Parts: sequence; C-alpha cells; structure tokens
Amino acid sequence: MNRFSFCPVKPGPWRALVAAFALAGFLAPVMNAQAQSNNTPAKLETATIGGGCFWCAEAVFQRIPGVKSVTSGFAGGTVPNPSYEQVCTGKTGHAEVIQLTFDPAVLSYDKLLEIFWEAHDPTTLNRQGNDEGTQYRSIILYANDAQKKAAEDSKARAAKRFKDPIVTEIVPLKAFYSAEDYHQDYYNLNKNKNGYCQFVITPKLKKLIEEGVIPQGKE
Repeated sequence: MNRFSFCPVKPGPWRALVAAFALAGFLAPVMNAQAQSNNTPAKLETATIGGGCFWCAEAVFQRIPGVKSVTSGFAGGTVPNPSYEQVCTGKTGHAEVIQLTFDPAVLSYDKLLEIFWEAHDPTTLNRQGNDEGTQYRSIILYANDAQKKAAEDSKARAAKRFKDPIVTEIVPLKAFYSAEDYHQDYYNLNKNKNGYCQFVITPKLKKLIEEGVIPQGKE
C-alpha cells in the first residue's frame, strides 16, 4: 500500500505536490498529532486477598472505582483444583479469596490494601463473624516482591488502628483456583433472595458506604 494512499487527491500534479510537502515534513506534525491522540490501554495489575467469605469480599471490591474484575476462588492450600465442598472441610489448606484486576492509575495497591483492612476484621484468627474455619482466615497472597513489601508496610500501618494484633497471613501466591460458577457475582445475583446476603453483606456494604470506603450510590 502506498504510504500516501490515505490522501483523497486525484491523480495528477496535485499528488506530486502533496508527496513533496510530505517529504519536506509539512505533514509530519499532522500525522504525529493523530498518533498521539490514540488512547493507550491501561496496564492492569492483579491482587489476591482473603478476608472471610468470598461472597462478601467480592461484593465490596466490585464497588470500588478502579477495580475491573473480581473472581471468587481458593488459594493458599495444597490441593489442586479443589471444590467448594472440599475447601469447606478445612482439609485442603485453602482460604476463600478473591482475585481482582485493577487499574493502578485509578486505584493503587496501597489504597486497595487500606480498603482490605476496613472491609473485614484482620484480628480474628480463622474467623469472620459467624464464619469459622481456616478457609475464612485473613490472608494476602503477593505476586511479587513489590507487593510483598507493600503488604508488610500496610499491615504495620494498619496495626496502629486495631486494639488486638493483626493475624493476617502474608504469603506468596503459588496458585489461584476459581470457584464454581454459582459463586461468581453472588451478591449481585442473590441479594434479594439469600439470607446471608440480606443480613450480613448488605449491612456491611451500607456501613462501608457511610464510612466513605465505598462511594455513594454503589449499593
């Protein structure tokens, strides 16, 4: 394809004149302006965290600006591709977690962790409310050294806000296994017909909205 084929000039001396101007650099500013106007796709990052039931954690972070996707699943254990029923036995070593993708230009990893501390109680060992078991433990699974340091620093800062010691694990992410389809987007699909959603998740969302953690209008 001719590099000047974009020009709607009919064949003849005018085409030669346009080509001459282009070679002289007169069209370069226009071409550069067009290139610079293209929107560069945002570079997304991934975070994996657990703070009790993943239905609740998913519902919270789905409402945070900058979060692009949230997947409920399992991590931190030794059994590959576990089922929900297996994890519930407490014998797989896995925790219920969410893995989310986010735009760091909108939501930094540090800010994400601040929301994490606000969204659950990191001082209760293997328990969140009435949900009890190792699968409900508080955990941050880092993907690289930068996330590890950020998690450790964030935990140290958060410790000053809690009366009891934080028991959150900070461990490397070895594998993440997505939970069954019926666990995905659970609150949004079941908030009006599931008691756990109505009596546990909805009040938590309202509380976080009142505290300014979740923006208004994100019920």
